[in-house]
Amino acid sequence: MICYSIPAATILTFSVSAAFSQPVPDSMAVEWQGKKMCENLYEDAQVRVLRCSFPPRSIQGKHSHSGYFGYVLSGGKFTVEDDKGKREVEQATGQSGASPPTPGHIITNTGDNTFSVLLVEKKYEPVH
Repeated sequence: MICYSIPAATILTFSVSAAFSQPVPDSMAVEWQGKKMCENLYEDAQVRVLRCSFPPRSIQGKHSHSGYFGYVLSGGKFTVEDDKGKREVEQATGQSGASPPTPGHIITNTGDNTFSVLLVEKKYEPVH
């Protein structure tokens, strides 16, 4: 999930299932069509650096992140679905921002190109 400090997005309402209250895996444990969407580029005791790529129409199943900084390598359109609802998001190449720990959310690439982002997860800011 990608939840940066982003410009206003269209908020779509929908009924959220109890599934969002269950414990969720981190982004490295989630696959789409048998492939991991995130690649671990570096990890130490404090941070983990991931490159996550979302092909057109791909869905990154429910996952979570520690607090992180994100940098968009290749912009695109996607939806974020979490316990607050479903939002349409568009991010441009070069856009960046920080996010607090992000509990369970689902990312769907709704665009026509591969959306790619570099995430620097802060292990010292875990999801609670």
